[in-house]
Amino acid sequence: QKPFKKVIDVSSGDPHRVDLQHVSFLRQVLAVCIYPQLLEDKCFPLDVKIRAQKLLEACDGASVGSYTASSGLRHVRQSIAEFITKRDGVPSYAQNIFISAGSQRAIMIAVKLLASGEGNTRTGVLIPGPCPHMLYNVLEEAGVVLVPYQLTEERGWAVDLDNMHQALKAARGYCEPRAIYISNPGNPTGHVQDRKSIEEVIQFAAAERVLLLADEVYQDSVYGKDREFISYKKVLFEMDIELAETVQLISFHSLSSTCIRECGLRAGYMEVVNMDPEVIYYFDNTLCCDISTPVTGQLGLDLMVNPPQSGDPSYHTYMQETFFILATLSHNAQWVQELLNKLPGVRCQPVFGGIYVFPRLHLPCGIKEQLLGLKADVLYCQKLLEEEGVLAGAGEHGEMTDSFHLR
Repeated sequence: QKPFKKVIDVSSGDPHRVDLQHVSFLRQVLAVCIYPQLLEDKCFPLDVKIRAQKLLEACDGASVGSYTASSGLRHVRQSIAEFITKRDGVPSYAQNIFISAGSQRAIMIAVKLLASGEGNTRTGVLIPGPCPHMLYNVLEEAGVVLVPYQLTEERGWAVDLDNMHQALKAARGYCEPRAIYISNPGNPTGHVQDRKSIEEVIQFAAAERVLLLADEVYQDSVYGKDREFISYKKVLFEMDIELAETVQLISFHSLSSTCIRECGLRAGYMEVVNMDPEVIYYFDNTLCCDISTPVTGQLGLDLMVNPPQSGDPSYHTYMQETFFILATLSHNAQWVQELLNKLPGVRCQPVFGGIYVFPRLHLPCGIKEQLLGLKADVLYCQKLLEEEGVLAGAGEHGEMTDSFHLR
């Protein structure tokens, strides 16, 4: 017998599982695409039918049941390129966009192309501590060496160049670092980089000749005062022309992490910048192993990057629904941060973006007697689950060994 009737999972980002409102426009268009007879149904707004018709025309056989090119539907890749161009004021091209079954899969594909060598010549990838909890599994499966660099908790989990340089210098004794991964807005820290910080990371990547992997999936979810999302590509192309033409960058985005939050549709994309055409050829080849991303997810990406515009019948409802979702996320972030900082032995840095917080545990010395071989944060999570029915995530690998955190 437990003192609760159900478990509340706060360890993973799946808002629809806890009844967060869905976006009507996306669901309506997908419904018509899956069952085209609904084009004759008068209950759907005109812009829904027009969009569904265009998306069906982009599919072979005008059916979502057909395969697509391994890198994704050309129509959707073009829509993504236009979205990026509008967002950054920098040209983006469909041939540099690759759609995959979620951003994690895209990261896996990119890193697999880097993986090579044995022993001290194995490819290394610099990763932040803490970082997304699934990243370790993804990179280990890709066959590369993980090289953690520590974020600075006292500065709200900011990126620290000195820590990057130290990690890189140490790593060169046991692997060949060839890429650096960064998450902005930060997962699970909630940190949002400013322009100066982004410029420093780009200069680091240029000086050390490493590929820059920019995970920007939470770009919709920035709600800190005086904070805004700026893409790595935008900053890169506003820097020195030599950097803009030589720094190799791959940026990632995902349908499951925007205000739409459609995790189950499994679709994301990556844009490659300053990549040799012969290397881009291998992206297509590697994607062929996956056949194609689920077509409904690809269509969801199109609706994500090209939503209803002012004057469209669905525009008002779309704006109301997405505003409510983002307002809910912003409220929750502020509320949980305040709540955690009131708890004894828990301290949480300010949260400015994303959907996670990463509070630090200050546990009494006596807790060591109860560890039984477990890390303190793991034991805390077990007790929280058993006594309160709340499932939290234990701290990430790669963080400082003398501290403990929750996700």
